[in-house]
Amino acid sequence: MTAYNTTKVIKIKHFWLYVIAIIASLGGMLAGFDMGVISSALLFIKETWEMTPLTQGWVVSAAIVGSVIGAAANGVLADLFGRRKIIIATAIVFCLGSVLSAMAPSVIWLILGRMVIGIAVGMVTFVVPMYLSEISPQKIRGMLVAMFQLSLTAGILLSYLIGAVFADAVYNWRWMFFSGIVPSLVLFVGILFLNDTPRWLLTQKREKEALKVFEMIEPDSDAAARVSEIKQTLRQENVPGQKFKFQRWMLMPVFVGIGVMFMQIGTGINTIIYYTTTIFQMAGFDSAIGAIYATIGIGAVNFLMTLVAIMFTDKIGRKPLLYIGLTGMALSLLALGAVFEFAPLLGGSLKWVAISSIIVYVASFACSLGPVGWILVSEILPLKIRGFAMSACTVANFVINFMVVLSFLPLVQTIGEAYTFWMYSGIAVACLFFTYYMIPETKGASLEKIEQNWQKGISPRNF
Repeated sequence: MTAYNTTKVIKIKHFWLYVIAIIASLGGMLAGFDMGVISSALLFIKETWEMTPLTQGWVVSAAIVGSVIGAAANGVLADLFGRRKIIIATAIVFCLGSVLSAMAPSVIWLILGRMVIGIAVGMVTFVVPMYLSEISPQKIRGMLVAMFQLSLTAGILLSYLIGAVFADAVYNWRWMFFSGIVPSLVLFVGILFLNDTPRWLLTQKREKEALKVFEMIEPDSDAAARVSEIKQTLRQENVPGQKFKFQRWMLMPVFVGIGVMFMQIGTGINTIIYYTTTIFQMAGFDSAIGAIYATIGIGAVNFLMTLVAIMFTDKIGRKPLLYIGLTGMALSLLALGAVFEFAPLLGGSLKWVAISSIIVYVASFACSLGPVGWILVSEILPLKIRGFAMSACTVANFVINFMVVLSFLPLVQTIGEAYTFWMYSGIAVACLFFTYYMIPETKGASLEKIEQNWQKGISPRNF
């Protein structure tokens, strides 16, 4: 058989797996749409109601408060009702939140609507990567899980395009929020045709359904053997009369996982995503429409560089990508702060230097911390506490997100744009040291080997 025919057979074998992964990963589009749409909508919301910087921060970060609630509750709900039903519920909740936000008669109602959307985002951020990892063969698991982040960046880009379309419309920001029902309906309809994951089906003793799913997504494997393997694992996890005990060695991987989440958010990415148009106006864009159009290029860079990360994370490793990305982020944030500090000297070129700095910053994040952060967390956590630990890391992500986003405008007002971005640059430098000393290189290592290293107390940089 020729190389061409071999490749063709592989693609045909995994056809339904890719279809399932693409549909499920649309959940990331909901999270990305919410992150990006507020950037454009906020410019026009300020024209509807007079708001202080703190109130604007609440309008933006209310979704993050909801996300903490959604992420915290989702671990239990996903085990009770299954991954598929939670994704369906996520689509419904996001749709309701979009309608409530679009029709809000006051700022308070808008904040409430944003909080409902946030609950859906918190749910989807936890359950979709879990769904993808549980249906994926080991050889392509990293790529399929990273599709969630790719879909998220696609959602951000879509929201920027929606912002440009409705910028000149009457009730523009309301139409922007209302457009959120489109991706939620697409996800809702698509997930109705999918099955739940084989692992969850087996926890419910639905062996025949699990067999059918394996036969569909892994046609070249022995479905009965895979089912037997999972059943054996479940028996080991549920030994009658034996209670699970949390062991001290498990603290380190959870600590590192939360540290990775801090790196992903604490370096300021969501201040750029949520406030892109606001930052561009600070940098000299006179019209809201001009600022919105500038964000479209940022969204495109975010999407394309995430593709680059997906292609290289299994080739050059996780840590090299983090070193490259964090260095680029630190330097671009340093330059962005300098743009505002020396604005009088730059004159009319201020906004173009700002755009260049933000493009480098977003590109650096998208090829490193964006997808690699979620991949690392899914790899380094102990198997026996993965559900709890993953939930804890996701909650930490949103709590840090809330603090960073809510504090951004007050910080700008208090210490100025330059020192705000320089502060994030300093955090990026500190994260380089954290990466070197605390984050293990997981490329090519099995989950069992990673866990053994934690148990033996081996230093993460010596994995």
